[in-house]
Amino acid sequence: MQKQLQQLLQAAIRKLQSQGVVPGDLSPEIGIERTRDKKHGDFASNVALSLARPARRNPRELAQAIVDALPATDAVSRVEIAGPGFINFTMNDDARRGIVRAILEQNDAYGRSQIGKGRRIQVEFVSANPTGPLHVGHGRGAAYGAAVADLLSACGFSVEREYYVNDAGRQMAILACSVWLRYLEICGESFTFPSNGYRGAYIKEISQSVADKHGEAFRYAADIVFSNIPADADGQGNGDKEAHIDALIERCHALLGDENYAVFADAALENILGDIRDDLGEFGVEYEHWYREHTLVNSGKVEAAINHLRDAGHLYEADGAWWFRSTAFGDEKDRVVIRENGQLTYFATDIAYHAEKIERGFDQIIDVWGADHHGYVPRIRASLQAMGHDPERLEVLLVQFAILYRHGQKAQMSTRSGEFVTLRELRDEVGNDAARFFYVLRKCEQHMDFDLDLAVSKSNENPVYYIQYAHARVCSVMRQLAERGLDWNETVALASLDRLQETHEEDLLDTLARFPEIVEASALNREPHQLAYYLRDLATALHTYYNAHQFLVDDIAVRNARLALILATRQVLKNGLRLLSVSAPESM
Repeated sequence: MQKQLQQLLQAAIRKLQSQGVVPGDLSPEIGIERTRDKKHGDFASNVALSLARPARRNPRELAQAIVDALPATDAVSRVEIAGPGFINFTMNDDARRGIVRAILEQNDAYGRSQIGKGRRIQVEFVSANPTGPLHVGHGRGAAYGAAVADLLSACGFSVEREYYVNDAGRQMAILACSVWLRYLEICGESFTFPSNGYRGAYIKEISQSVADKHGEAFRYAADIVFSNIPADADGQGNGDKEAHIDALIERCHALLGDENYAVFADAALENILGDIRDDLGEFGVEYEHWYREHTLVNSGKVEAAINHLRDAGHLYEADGAWWFRSTAFGDEKDRVVIRENGQLTYFATDIAYHAEKIERGFDQIIDVWGADHHGYVPRIRASLQAMGHDPERLEVLLVQFAILYRHGQKAQMSTRSGEFVTLRELRDEVGNDAARFFYVLRKCEQHMDFDLDLAVSKSNENPVYYIQYAHARVCSVMRQLAERGLDWNETVALASLDRLQETHEEDLLDTLARFPEIVEASALNREPHQLAYYLRDLATALHTYYNAHQFLVDDIAVRNARLALILATRQVLKNGLRLLSVSAPESM
């Protein structure tokens, strides 16, 4: 309906432009909003107010001119001018009921649009370091990022989902060294494990797999491994955990050599990355591209980006390190790109990675990061600007952590690592549907309390159960129809929509008509929670209607019209749940 009204207003404005009433060089954005009070009609537009100044006309006078120029249409029963110049539209009953016909004709396509016009958008999300299992914080980023990507795709954008695999750099070296040290323990060596190593049980599992395959081929005595290694931190201010682990990494390389070191590095990466792929796939999250950091480094693009910045005068050397002059682009302080030891920082590779994204031709790149990365945003924008790219093409969405609660208390769940609650454990406890839905119930920047008891409850208070039950209820009605030997005739139904005159039916019709608007708003504002709350409202309208009226009545016209209405509702519930990757069960 909004699109139809926009087209009517556009036609009226073009007519006024041809008459010289409105400047011909204007291309106004025509806003249409639903009225809060039905006394003021169904929709309102402020286009006369926005055009009044450039047209040098009184807003109410211009509004009247626009109304007079509107093309004739049967869809609108009344047009009024309100307040300082709002144009209010009241749709006729046939147009309102026609939404049922539109839904049944479009089926799965209802709610989708082409407002994106094929613009290319890349959404990069999760991208957790492959150094351990995904935890519940990653789960929220996964559900949110996937929903944003799916909503954008539903609105006609060409979307590419990407996972950036951090498989180069110091953390991966610490991981490989940790696996080797656990392998030495399996071989019978005894020593104190480094405080800065990876300690999860999954490390021991990977080490055991290497031992099973290679035996003790890579065993070295502990006294050789730890000879002349700087002391580890002891928790009392003595020793240096960073120097300790870095020295162990160097010793690991020296003793094993590149080929044997790769045995541990590859085993760790492929095992953990495989688990991540499996977890996300089972969570309904798929990617078009898994981008490996090492390919970026090996391609020479990182070196090229650094040289570009150096040649442009954006890098300087101080204290043995190379710094990016990010304060020149609005950041709070300059940032290191090459450390004193010659190693690249994560920021250095991120500069090259984001520049490379732009160079791939995306119109917009969206990064979904944890909220703890908020300070990282200005430096990445600064680097894009320094590289000659428009920093506005980067949009960063920050996702707050999710806190789990059980029985009103923070959940203390046992984990196989003993360190954090994994996404897999959460999915096992509450299921994919509840996890995906609950994760998007809040704005991404808001803290989230995840109520585990509510997520598994079969009650109206559980929003995902409540919505799925609405879908199942319609399926139940259709089964009852068949059991009674009755049928539903779509032709009769569509010819009888004028029999939908009850207040509950009108409420349901209005709610169904809002679905395309909600999908667009959810996509453009990156707010899937809007869709989640809409689906709950739609479920409420259906349940209220179900409790107030009979559907399988003797009057054939009424029966078919009501069944058409609830079938349209079922379709919209299904379409909306699909956009959030939540199932629409036929029975519960």
